[in-house]
Amino acid sequence: MTFQSPLWLLALLVVVALIAVYVVLQLRRKAYAARFTNVALLGTIVPKRPGWRRHLAFGIVALGLATLVVSLAVPRTEVRVPRERATVVMAVDVSLSMQATDIDPDRFRAMQKAAKEFVDVLPERINLGLVSFAGTATNLVPPTTDRAQVANAIDNLDLAEATAIGEAIFSSLTAIENFQSTIDTATEELPPARIVLLSDGYNTVGRADTQAIDAARAAGVPVSTIAFGTDYGTLDLDGETVPVPVDRSTLENIADQTGGSYSEAASAAELEQVYADLGSQIGYTTEPQDVSYWFVRGGLLLALVGAVLSLLWTNRLV
Repeated sequence: MTFQSPLWLLALLVVVALIAVYVVLQLRRKAYAARFTNVALLGTIVPKRPGWRRHLAFGIVALGLATLVVSLAVPRTEVRVPRERATVVMAVDVSLSMQATDIDPDRFRAMQKAAKEFVDVLPERINLGLVSFAGTATNLVPPTTDRAQVANAIDNLDLAEATAIGEAIFSSLTAIENFQSTIDTATEELPPARIVLLSDGYNTVGRADTQAIDAARAAGVPVSTIAFGTDYGTLDLDGETVPVPVDRSTLENIADQTGGSYSEAASAAELEQVYADLGSQIGYTTEPQDVSYWFVRGGLLLALVGAVLSLLWTNRLV
């Protein structure tokens, strides 16, 4: 804990002096009472006092005053908060293989539901962008704090042929770069960024995933991947059943090589947990926060409690 106005802490000496005066007065009172040698007479002249309870009440009041003094020094402490202007781009696979029903009700609708859950759990101050990819990658929503815009784009996703995972990463990196270009790096530290890629794998068109890995590493942007689907997914194309198993090895390699995290999700519920975990890992930092109000409230409460106890036990405020 640090203090913005530490000189106010010198006022604690006044509280210490007040305690010292109290102790001296108590000692003098005992010395005065001890002058009476007739014990019976002493009992009639000096009424019975509440003893330790009187001292406890004064101690609580003194502690309250000390707490209020500390509040004047404007104490600050480090708190965990979402990092300002952090950026996340969510890349979602809209290839035809996402029609597979190995996840209830199917991969595509389960992905949409989980993606919107991620929109909800990500801290509001973090900028979120959306890229969709099939045969090409499209930057649907540039990084923004407008969660409604991202959620609306997720609701309006359409399926298409082929899967361009490499292009999805390149488009996500471009969205991050464009957003970060608006930041004055001469006066501000470049905020953190991450790509969250949800796919069933198998890059079929566009630039290779190895090229995308190199680009992400060069930009210092981790790519967290989620393998969406099972080994038993199939797709009905023109009356023919086509197997579309998830490509775990490709997605795991992308995450490992870029410093991201790899997860497997075989159901919407598991996906929601994966997204929730990612949301708690991205873009947090610690910042100093004024906590003087804690001491104001605590000091007033202690002073009031001490005063009430003193009135109840001694019929006096001190």
